[in-house]
Amino acid sequence: MRRTIILSRPLLSCLVILILAVETVSFAAGEKKPVHWSYVRPQRSALPQVKDRSWCRNPIDYFVLARLEKEGLHPAPQADRTTLIRRLSLDLIGLPPTIAETDAFVNDPSSDAYERLVDRLLASPHFGERAALRWLDLARYADSNGYEKDRLRSMWPYRDWVIKAFNADMPFDEFTIKQIAGDLLPNATVEDKIATGFNRNTMLNEEGGVDPEEYRYYANVDRVNTTSTVWLGTTLACAQCHNHKYDPFTQKDYYQLLAYFNSTAAETSKEGGTDPHDISVKLPVDPPDLRQMQERLAQLTHEQDEPEHSDNHKQIEELKRQIAAYPKTTLIMQELPKPRPTHIHIRGGFLTEGDLVEPGTPAVLTQTVSAQSKSDRLQNRLDLARWLISDDNPLTARVQVNRIWEQLFGRGIVATSEDFGTQGDPPTHPLLLDWLACELMHPSTGARPWTEKAIYRLIVTSATYRQSSDVTPELEEKDPQNRLLARGARFRLPAELIRDEALAASGLLSEKIGGPSVFPPQPPGIWHSPYSGDKWVTSKGEDRYRRGIYTFLRRSAPYPEFMAFDKTTHEAICTRRSRTDTPLQALTTLNDPAFVEPAAELARKIVQEGGDSTQSRISFAFRRVLTRSPDNSEIKRLDALYQLMLKKYQADPKAAEELADSDLPKPAKDLDRAQLAAWTTVANVLFNLDETLTRE
Repeated sequence: MRRTIILSRPLLSCLVILILAVETVSFAAGEKKPVHWSYVRPQRSALPQVKDRSWCRNPIDYFVLARLEKEGLHPAPQADRTTLIRRLSLDLIGLPPTIAETDAFVNDPSSDAYERLVDRLLASPHFGERAALRWLDLARYADSNGYEKDRLRSMWPYRDWVIKAFNADMPFDEFTIKQIAGDLLPNATVEDKIATGFNRNTMLNEEGGVDPEEYRYYANVDRVNTTSTVWLGTTLACAQCHNHKYDPFTQKDYYQLLAYFNSTAAETSKEGGTDPHDISVKLPVDPPDLRQMQERLAQLTHEQDEPEHSDNHKQIEELKRQIAAYPKTTLIMQELPKPRPTHIHIRGGFLTEGDLVEPGTPAVLTQTVSAQSKSDRLQNRLDLARWLISDDNPLTARVQVNRIWEQLFGRGIVATSEDFGTQGDPPTHPLLLDWLACELMHPSTGARPWTEKAIYRLIVTSATYRQSSDVTPELEEKDPQNRLLARGARFRLPAELIRDEALAASGLLSEKIGGPSVFPPQPPGIWHSPYSGDKWVTSKGEDRYRRGIYTFLRRSAPYPEFMAFDKTTHEAICTRRSRTDTPLQALTTLNDPAFVEPAAELARKIVQEGGDSTQSRISFAFRRVLTRSPDNSEIKRLDALYQLMLKKYQADPKAAEELADSDLPKPAKDLDRAQLAAWTTVANVLFNLDETLTRE
């Protein structure tokens, strides 16, 4: 008779541990386990041999073409110029090109037209906004503390610092050092301290009964997990409770990293009389937007005695309120005078302390030289930052060039950009990944090391990047996910860029850079907190139409349009956003005021600037939204839609007026409301096209 042995959960756990231990011992007694590829320093290999050298524009293409030829595939033809300028503009600045910009590029006969377009976009102040969007996901940036109370905080100066750093092409080694340890630099500036907001983006738990020391511990756990994922591409969180099951990181490694953050004053509640909200720095005096408000206030005050300015009082009071509410500080990191002792926490528990550890980096990556032997001090965050970007660390450069590649192709050379360990996807082009990592650290051109704009330029000027995204039946069968790069990448835009695109096409977009977060239109009832009277008050003037990166992010009630298109709450690090396809997205772009208003504004431009015929107006609208011109069948379908909607709104003047106005300033009296409403519908349809939401 067969008998079934039922093991208790504790016994089963012990058995698993025993099996793992036996495997480890037997393995140790046998051959040495090969080192995983990502823990070996990247090497710059020679360019591979290819048959069709004429296709290659720069070194990237040799690596890609060698793989394609090995698989018996051929690269796709180059995309047309209209597609290329739209692709480049969306990738590098996150905005579509204007009709004038498109015409200038398409009709430019010079041999370096494409390269000059690339340089212009890289020099745009909007480049920093596009690059920062990706980094703020990694930094888990938000404008509130999180948890149940989710009080508001002033973190936008950190967001602005990131944008400025990308625009200035701050080398990535400096970018790293300032965010990890800017406050520890000699003669640290206010900007250096603001940069450390990277690790103050951790959530702040203010719930009743919270033990401040417990919260401080878990805040540091978040910092270790985030730092290791961002710079090392490593899921180190497993080692909080035990040695990593798959990768060569020990629990001791984990708490040695935590020790770097354990001696900061952030979140200290009782020690030294420091309040958890007061670890902050005063902002630079006179930020531009604050200065503009002050100057306007002075002007209105000067004019208020004049009869024609009798309504100035209300404006003055509103400006006074805004100036008084203008944030004057932002959260930063700050080192304690005396380091705290750090213990291993048994099973990751807050109260179960084990052996003491000192700050140190993971042994598998490098054996850290003890700074204490040199200067009688423990290592600090500045030592950690310098190690992260040192040649001794094999991961940081690989991880960062992979993220740039992911931004430009929709998928990294290592698809699991958060996990370069044994459980992550292997690189599709390992030699290319290492070549790019070496190029970032030690450019072959002799340029400044770690400059990212050079890597962006190298990638987007390659023949690989310029390919058409059209897919053939052969490629659909052999490489449906385009891992081999035999065609251009095609993927949906990030949430913020979808709205930015609509605002830009309509002409409503404010191009102001930086400043406090804003409150664009959103459905009522999203914000509600029993702990405060905070309300979502829709911004006025151009702030209503700022880019998505400036939209206020409250973790417990994030902007709904962005969430529909897969933005996260930033309660924790977001390494890769999902790209889902749901009916809710179509309902959002069809009905949300954030899209209806741009459609109504575009309708006014169609009527005023699109010519006299319906066909010319359709072509005008099509080019503003999609960059390219429509074909005859597209013109016929949109013409039929316009005529249908025109009849509908001519029969319902009230509905026409409501849609044509759409909370915008009243249109000119000579503009027919039925026409405007019909064109608003056409514009809204264009905003909803798959091609509009997609980067081709």
